Amino acid sequence: MTNNQYINAHTKIFCLIGHPVEHSMSPTMWNPALRELGLNYVYIALDVHPNNLENAIRGLKALNIEGMNVTIPHKEEVIKFLDEIEPMAQKIGAINTIKNENGRLIGRNTDAGGAKKALLDAGCKLEGKKVLCLGAGGVSRALCFILSEDVEKIVLTDLYEMRAKNLAKEIKTQLEINIEAKLSKDDILRTEIKKADILINATPIGMFPNVDQSPVSPELLHEGLFIYDVIYNPLETKLMKDASKIGCKTLGGLEMLVNQGVLAFEWWTGKSPDSTLMKKKIIQYLDLK
Repeated sequence: MTNNQYINAHTKIFCLIGHPVEHSMSPTMWNPALRELGLNYVYIALDVHPNNLENAIRGLKALNIEGMNVTIPHKEEVIKFLDEIEPMAQKIGAINTIKNENGRLIGRNTDAGGAKKALLDAGCKLEGKKVLCLGAGGVSRALCFILSEDVEKIVLTDLYEMRAKNLAKEIKTQLEINIEAKLSKDDILRTEIKKADILINATPIGMFPNVDQSPVSPELLHEGLFIYDVIYNPLETKLMKDASKIGCKTLGGLEMLVNQGVLAFEWWTGKSPDSTLMKKKIIQYLDLK
């Protein structure tokens, strides 16, 4: 055998780091795509506590791991341990993909491009729209920066108001964009949702196993909203179900997950994976749970 149907002494490693990572679907979609192209790599998920992040990055170099994806809570903190950050990722201030080029670690953000492609492919019109984004973490940062190219206004909310304000201020210093930050509570959400065209959930609220939770009360939604929930497990969150019942168009996080994975795959290997296969493997796995 010449392809990656088994692990041998020539097998190289790609990985994901985060804390926790047990929920990640990345190995589920990556390994079949690698095997299909006959690439002798294996993709694994590694739980790295924040206190061990610097050691983990040193280990990336020491073990000659060629590519590393980064998820919560390391997307921002990891930047200071890298050798180079690509311009868009530098603006965003968060990365999710690292390439090891002969010991030189380069950071990129494929979340942003992956999310925008998912929205456009789903028929979501961005130009001139008003966006309400829930959450001010790494994914939210990426979305705010990439969507600022097209939308008219972004309202950013978080359970910690200063977190949202700090992110909004940072974005304003780099871009000419109409962005406001507010506390995420029902009375504020009620007002802002009425004015919004697109509602994005960039929080973990509703993620497995807490599938009965939603960041927004159903009565606050209106038919004209496009709902984008970046969560991919479950495939349809409670927020999406509530929105569908009143006629909203919805999009889950699966497409963004696959899109950002494809961008990383192409960067690391120089080859294009079968995105349909990647998506299929995730759906199959989730259906079995």
